[in-house]
Parts: sequence; structure tokens; C-alpha cells
Amino acid sequence: MGVRPLKVSEINQYIKRVFAGDFILSNVKVEGEISNFKHHYSGHMYFSLKDDKGKLKCVMFKFDNQLVNFDLKDGLKVVVTGYISIYEKEGHYQLYVKSIEKSGIGDLFAAFEQLKDELGKEGLFDPINKKELPYLPMKVGVVTSSTGAAIRDIITVIKRRFPLADILIYPVLVQGVQAPKEICEGLIYLDSREDVDVIITGRGGGSMEELFAFNDESVARTIYDMKKPIISAVGHETDFTIADFVADLRAPTPSAAAELATPELNKLKENLDEKFFRLNKSFDYKINDCNIKLKYIRRSLDYYSPVNQLKEKIQEQDNLFRRLNFLMETKLKSEKDKLDGIHSKLDFMNPISSLDRGYSILLDEDKNMLTSTDDISIGEELNLLMKDGMIKVKVVKINKGEFYYEEK
Repeated sequence: MGVRPLKVSEINQYIKRVFAGDFILSNVKVEGEISNFKHHYSGHMYFSLKDDKGKLKCVMFKFDNQLVNFDLKDGLKVVVTGYISIYEKEGHYQLYVKSIEKSGIGDLFAAFEQLKDELGKEGLFDPINKKELPYLPMKVGVVTSSTGAAIRDIITVIKRRFPLADILIYPVLVQGVQAPKEICEGLIYLDSREDVDVIITGRGGGSMEELFAFNDESVARTIYDMKKPIISAVGHETDFTIADFVADLRAPTPSAAAELATPELNKLKENLDEKFFRLNKSFDYKINDCNIKLKYIRRSLDYYSPVNQLKEKIQEQDNLFRRLNFLMETKLKSEKDKLDGIHSKLDFMNPISSLDRGYSILLDEDKNMLTSTDDISIGEELNLLMKDGMIKVKVVKINKGEFYYEEK
């Protein structure tokens, strides 16, 4: 009868028991340089310890790392205490850190800090030297590995956001001894192309030594000397390299670099539609405003026009003439009425008029009117003027102050 095959989980559980029973592995101190450090949002810390010949994965849980009184970061040399065990789900072993203390700064990190300080003093990081990215890049150059996830992410994002842009890829090694030389050659080539508007260089995340091609001095100086704007997209959001400091813009990830390099076509269309609508509104407002001003100017011209002023003067003259006629007619009528009144009065007082009412006028021989008995003598011949003629009379008697009628 054959031996029963073991399940994967059983093998992992057995190895875990072996590790736990080992005197050295159950309580070990390890010295090394921190690499690929991540402080998870849960509070747990994940990193690697490395030296020039190997690497060891480590985890330090939240309840253990709360007592650490200094900041952990890539390149820091430390001495950790803990135990080696297996992570059953993945089937790999790791160091479970219980305590940690400083040992010094790692060689890679020290070289990184030294180069960063030297280039910073030379002015390679100055914001005044940063070039602006083009608003509408029609061709995006990319210097990265042709097989990594970074190039796939960049292509996907650019095609989604701005499919009008072409992508020119210069494939290079992104780690290893030859990587800096290839990266420089790719950057120089794309920078010489007249049709390339912006360049992205970078790679996916990794440990400090895996990203160290982008900490190379030749890469930094090549980026600084470029005429085209360049975006550095090395590693994950927490990873920083010398290339990030020298580049015109640093993106936290390759996907973010593609987003920063290109506009979103749909938003451009929306923005264009909005601007077109506002432009039409502005034209309508301007035309209406000009029409209002034109009407005002036309009214002003009409008001100040000599022809219109002459018409107004003619009309004013006609009005004055009519008013003068009216006043003259009124005055003539008033004077005529006065004259008629005077004529009536004169007519009433005219002695001749009294003849029509049955009166007569007594005249002497010289035709002088007699008004008193004192002017008359008995026997004197007088003239009696009546309405239809004159008769001769002789005075036979004078009665002073006595009026009477003698009956026939």
C-alpha cells in the first residue's frame, strides 16, 4: 500500500511546526537594510531586510510596532528580533518582527542621499527649471520596459482618456547594470523627435535596489538637459527616486503619469461645448448691445439732424402763426365788441336817433339847437326838425317849468 499524498496545507502546517521547534529560528536577531517598506492602513508594517547577498521578507504587526520610537524607511540599517515562520496561505516563510532598533544607514540609501544632496546644490531640482506640459499632446513618448505592467497601464489610460494621441514606446531595461545607459539612450532619442510632445519614463514598484536605475546620476543629468517636458513615474506612490526630483513633473504611478500627460477627451468636448455656448451668448449680448447703441445713435442723429431741426422750426413757426392769428382774431373781436358798445352808446346819445323815437329838435333860424326857453322869444320863428323833415313854427306862448299835453 502506497504512502498517502499530503495536501499543500498539510505540508505548510508541517513546515510551520518545524520552524516553531527550531531553537534558532524561534528567537532570532537579524541585521540588514530595510527595503520596500510599506506601512499598511491597518497599522501593520511590511518590509524586507537585505544585504549584498540576500533578502528576507518581514512583517511587524501593529501591537508590536507601536513601541518603535523612530521612523522606518528604505535604506535604514536595523537589527530586528523575532521568529521565522511560514505564511501558510502563500507558502512562503518570513520573519515576524517583535522589536527593532537602529543599526545605521544602508549603502544604497547613503548613496541616494549623497547624490540627491549634490544635484540639489547644483540646482537640478529648482522649480524655475521645470517645463510646462503641453495642453494637447498629439504624441506621447514612453521610456520603460516593454513587458512590465507600467507600459500596459500607460497605454490603457491614454487610449481611454485621449485616444487622439499616438504613443511612441522606446523599450529599455529598468533595472540592472545596463538599465541607466538604455534609459538615457531612450530619453535622448525621444527628445530629438520633433513630433514627440511629452515624455514619460518610469517603471512599476519595487525595492530600493530594483528602482536604483532611476537614481543613477547619468539618468538625472540626461533628464535635466532635455528640451521636451518629461514626467517621472517610478514605483508606487511612496517610492521616490532622483529622477522624480529632476523631472518636470513627478507622478505617483505610471497610470497617474498617463493621466497627467493627457487631457480627458470627453471633458474637453464638454468644455468646448460650454465655451461655444458662452461664446454664442457673448455674441448675442454684443449684437444686442450694439443694436441698442445703434438705435440710441440713430435717435441722437435724428434729434440733432438739421432737417429735423428745420422741420421742428417750421412746425414751431406754424404754431406761432396760428397762435398769432388766434390772438389777432381774439383781439379784433374784442376791439370790435368794444367798438360796437361805443357805437351803441354813441347811437343812443345821438340826437338824430331820438327822432326815430318820436322826438323832435328845435332849431333857430341859424339851425342852432335850442334847449332852453330862455333862448326863445314870443313871435320868433323857429325850425322844428323831425325824423322825416323840418317844419316852420312861430312862438305864440312860453310856459316856463310847465309840461302838459293839450287834448284835441
